[in-house]
Amino acid sequence: MTNDQPIEVDLTRAIEAMLFVSDEPIPVVALAAAVSQPVKAVQQALHELVADYDGESGGARRGFELREVGGGWRMYVRSDFDEIVGDFVSVRQPSRLSQAALETLTVIAYRQPVTRSQVAQVRAVNVDSVVRTLVSRGLITESGVEPVTGATLYSTTELLLQHLGINSLEELPEISPLLDDGQDGFHE
Repeated sequence: MTNDQPIEVDLTRAIEAMLFVSDEPIPVVALAAAVSQPVKAVQQALHELVADYDGESGGARRGFELREVGGGWRMYVRSDFDEIVGDFVSVRQPSRLSQAALETLTVIAYRQPVTRSQVAQVRAVNVDSVVRTLVSRGLITESGVEPVTGATLYSTTELLLQHLGINSLEELPEISPLLDDGQDGFHE
């Protein structure tokens, strides 16, 4: 195959993949543009997916469905499973972290093991409640005691690595060498 020939793509599965990663309805025109296909072909593929998910194509009825809402198409949990999925999301899946929690987590990840006061010094705000939240979510843990002050040291956990999709802290992006770490104070 040469570089001049287009790659043959299964239109229905390409649309399914885009819908799978989208968290809001995607208009038919946007789907058609993304796959470089006519709107009519995309509409046909969408109807095939609806039939497939509903079990009309000979397969099993899926736990999710494809609906046209808000000017576009989106996958939803089938109403039969609303209660189960709702319980799972509210109990098992923590809500998103606040900006303060993300900033605190970043300081801990890059400077660990670190005390609360060291994190507070970098962020220039009190971080006590944020650290408690991060511990309760299992993203950081107490990892020892600072020998001079006796303060608790904090480090990140394996759960954080899993959430970030990395195997070790060495895979974290480098902090820009252009940014001053503030250790030398301000210079005029």
